[in-house]
Amino acid sequence: MKIENTKAQMRKGVLEYCILSILQHGDAYTSEILSHLKDAKLLVVEGTVYPLLTRLKNAGLLSYRWEESTSGPPRKYYALTETGKLFLKELNGTWSDLVEAVNIVTTKKSTKNE
Repeated sequence: MKIENTKAQMRKGVLEYCILSILQHGDAYTSEILSHLKDAKLLVVEGTVYPLLTRLKNAGLLSYRWEESTSGPPRKYYALTETGKLFLKELNGTWSDLVEAVNIVTTKKSTKNE
């Protein structure tokens, strides 16, 4: 088993949450979202993010608008919908619970077999 495959799956598992979290701070276009993800060392490519943004939009969690750009073609800006904000709020709680559970499992010494 290759560690890179496992690492990639772990990143994919949190990507949706990370994108929603980025957008809670304001509207953004895909290049800005990718930049935030890359800055956080969540190495992703456009081919991964575009379908995910479409899925989140189709689920009613995101909306978008087109805006003219002075340096090229119009840009599609994504924003959280009210449903998306509520969904992110639930994910925040779920994430906290998950981090706590993983920390317990990975840092606690087992006393069962001692």
